[in-house]
Amino acid sequence: MINKSLFLTYLYLLIYILLSSGVILYNKWVLSPKYFNFPFPITLTMIHMGFSGAIAFLLVRVFKIVAPVKMTFEIYATCVVPISAFFASSLWFGNTAYLHISVAFIQMLKALMPVATLIMAVLCGTDKLRWDVFLNMLLVSFGVVISSYGEIHFNVVGTLYQCTGIFAEALRLVLTQVLLQKKGLTLNPITSLYYIAPCSFAFLFVPWYFLEKTGMDVSQIQFNFWIFFTNAVCALLLNFSIFLVIGRTGAVTIRVAGVLKDWILIALSTVIFPESPITSLNVIGYGIALCGVVMYNVIKVRDVRAAQTATDSIPERMNKDWRIDKKPPSLYAPDINNDDDTSSGKVSPMTEVNVDEQIPLMASSRLSHIGHSQLSSRDA
Repeated sequence: MINKSLFLTYLYLLIYILLSSGVILYNKWVLSPKYFNFPFPITLTMIHMGFSGAIAFLLVRVFKIVAPVKMTFEIYATCVVPISAFFASSLWFGNTAYLHISVAFIQMLKALMPVATLIMAVLCGTDKLRWDVFLNMLLVSFGVVISSYGEIHFNVVGTLYQCTGIFAEALRLVLTQVLLQKKGLTLNPITSLYYIAPCSFAFLFVPWYFLEKTGMDVSQIQFNFWIFFTNAVCALLLNFSIFLVIGRTGAVTIRVAGVLKDWILIALSTVIFPESPITSLNVIGYGIALCGVVMYNVIKVRDVRAAQTATDSIPERMNKDWRIDKKPPSLYAPDINNDDDTSSGKVSPMTEVNVDEQIPLMASSRLSHIGHSQLSSRDA
């Protein structure tokens, strides 16, 4: 008989993979001139933010399912506002890329996320550049270059939009770690939406007014309520599925699921959007890039476990030193028979960092610079 806990874990992973892939393909279908033909990525992003913010408000303030954190004006102005600005930018540029390049190529470019996040972390002083990590980043970059060279419908504008969105998301992740951790704030997906979505909506309003409002006034496109409603619901459900996945899996599992999702998404996109085929160079380059990403994740997980081991050993040493200090001088030698007693002084290991670049609004204090994804705000 299948273990119930294991069954739920795989079920949540499956739901995450389906929702994450579905949101990306849905966004591409809505924005693509060849299909639904709604070429207004800022508007689509604002719909997501407005809907998510409204649902989060109901859950926090009306139904009180989730309690708000202690948020002062100073914290909101210095932490939430800049994080929301870069979050809005990453969504804006990422969704705009769908107008110019294929879903498959976008996923290949997203392999650059660890490179971008590491660069931002080093510039912000939250991480130090190491040779082993640097070589992995070179491998990732080399693979993306090969994949780009093999892209049949390569578009400079779309590539620049996607890369800009990746770096904006990387800076958002680093700022979340630097700003919110210093304030001691921990936001789950619902409270993140509650505080960040309205602010992101406000930031998006400015470029929308100058870049898309005029085009929408003269556009013959009919607003289909059910299309945009279901699209926004899928984006919201993706946030909740990420919350469930992170609560039941570790860093390694979530990264494996992310890689599996990327390959599935690339394969599905070539079927759903046959006008954007992939080449052998695409596959080879992306494979090389993924090798670098996997090696990088192995290094970071190893570092986390080493830190856990070091943290676990501190209470043991303190407990042993305390017992030794209490012994009379004649018994100052360590008592091997009592070593097992130190287990009572152990603390639980640090929680593994569960971050994937597909995380839409995970502003948790556990965030680090390991991002993918794109679990990336990239899907919203």
